[in-house]
Amino acid sequence: MQSETKQKKQAFSAGIFELLGTLLPALIVIILAMTFIFRQVVVNGESMEQTFYDGERLIMSVSYDTMPSNNDVVVISHAKEYDSQIIKRVIATEGQSLSIDFEKNQVVVDGVILDEPYITGRTIQTDKNMEIPSVIPEGYVFVMGDNREASLDSRSTQIGLIPVTSIIGKVQMRIMPFDRFTIF
Repeated sequence: MQSETKQKKQAFSAGIFELLGTLLPALIVIILAMTFIFRQVVVNGESMEQTFYDGERLIMSVSYDTMPSNNDVVVISHAKEYDSQIIKRVIATEGQSLSIDFEKNQVVVDGVILDEPYITGRTIQTDKNMEIPSVIPEGYVFVMGDNREASLDSRSTQIGLIPVTSIIGKVQMRIMPFDRFTIF
């Protein structure tokens, strides 16, 4: 009887060690990926509505060492007067011409009016003192939120043009809430 109980305990222990031997490497891979390749970010505020809402959880790629492309949604480490991360859409990159016709609600990049079905509200002039460059300088991008009337972005002196070195990642997917799960 005692021998049978001992055998059951040994079998149980062996099962636990086998399970740990299987799960531990997978857990290590997940931790490394979430540290060096992907990172979770939380949307803060309404500047990206209808695309993202306050409190939604996103996954961004951390290894983002190339020049961003137009229409990429990026996570910026900070801006001129902000210490926290912000999430915005890249409108124009270095060397591109840019003009915004606030009266017609049009953004023009390299002579082409952008088709922006993702925006909410009108593209308003948020800061009369901000001089929007006609050509984006080398090493910078011009970003805006999708909720144009509620976004503090490159149209403001508080944010301004974003150095590419301040972009820490590109949004890859929305993971929460589950009913809005999306891969971008």
